[in-house]
Amino acid sequence: MRVLLSTYGTRGDVEPLVALAVRLRALGVEVRMCVPPDEEFAERLAGLGVQHVPVGPPVRSLTRGTALPSAAELSRYRTQMVATQFDVFPAAADGCDALVAAGLAQIGARSVAEAAGIRYVYASYAAVHLPSPYHAPPPRPGWPDPEANDNRTLWELDAHNVNAQFRETLNGHRASIGLPPVDNVRDHVFTDRPWLAADPALGAWRETPGLDVIQTGTWSLPDERPLPGDLVTFLDAGAPPVYVGFGSMSASQDIARGAIEGLRAQGHRVLVSRGWADLDLIDGQDDCFAVGEVNQQRLFTRVAAVVHHGGAGTTVTAARAGVPQVVVAHQISDNPYWAGQVEDLEIGAALDGPTPSIESLRVAFKTALAPETRARARVLGTKIRTDGAAVAAGLLLDG
Repeated sequence: MRVLLSTYGTRGDVEPLVALAVRLRALGVEVRMCVPPDEEFAERLAGLGVQHVPVGPPVRSLTRGTALPSAAELSRYRTQMVATQFDVFPAAADGCDALVAAGLAQIGARSVAEAAGIRYVYASYAAVHLPSPYHAPPPRPGWPDPEANDNRTLWELDAHNVNAQFRETLNGHRASIGLPPVDNVRDHVFTDRPWLAADPALGAWRETPGLDVIQTGTWSLPDERPLPGDLVTFLDAGAPPVYVGFGSMSASQDIARGAIEGLRAQGHRVLVSRGWADLDLIDGQDDCFAVGEVNQQRLFTRVAAVVHHGGAGTTVTAARAGVPQVVVAHQISDNPYWAGQVEDLEIGAALDGPTPSIESLRVAFKTALAPETRARARVLGTKIRTDGAAVAAGLLLDG
């Protein structure tokens, strides 16, 4: 059996598919992956023996600076990506038995699978991406903010916006390969039986008419890498620090400064993750330490709390470690959703990003580091599953 996996985005978009690829290969399945051409992704897949098919521009080039590209630039990128997918996917899918696509950016994937006569599966990493009366659509940068309050209307407007961006382009490409036009692009991409690669204890799907969602659990791999020696020395030198990191997000240096100052004022040590924004320390005091890419699974078991942007991967890793969280949610994709989950489950605090005030940080830190919050986080940590990728691999093989 041969399977093509495809996504476009930052590390948080790619790593779940890497986990699925590893589980599939362990079952004897040949795997190819269509992901951005960034060097770190190419090296990651090469190290696992997974064929890398580069698609689109490097993601880092789109996330430089502290602001997103303009609405016009984003629209152009999205349209170009559809054309790129129809150029690249047919050859990548050649000889494959199934295509698994993750993320709405995979506009051309189902059409290519349809033309090739192979199975197509759409996967989401958060319930908020799938239409439901129980939540509003996620923020979509570059598109107008909908003027409505009820969730059903908001999802109807969301479908309208997706059609406005993609329908003409998608149907032009479908016509060129002999396929009929699509009326509702978003629902065409999602199908009526999508997979939800999120942990039920942290982000459960609520049954919704018209969607037969299969919730597999989070797709992740155990990380056995040791922590760097200098980091271990810092951890051993005092009380558990508070981790501050924003991964692939274009975070401002001000957020690191505000977090360090706020945590110091409450007597806490701080561990700053540089991330793609290359965050740094504000001085040379020994109560703070900066670190690059490390094993978060191991590190989070040694920190007092995790301050982050609300990415699915960071949220579940912190939850699994049983530590409280402070989510400074950027208004992008599923970030606000995970911030809301952390707050609703009372395992931390949520803030509107990207530059909260010192006072709001102070209150959030106080909430997250309270004994009762820590106790709830520890309990939730015992409920997080680790077999989501294995479940998904089994579903693919079972057909």
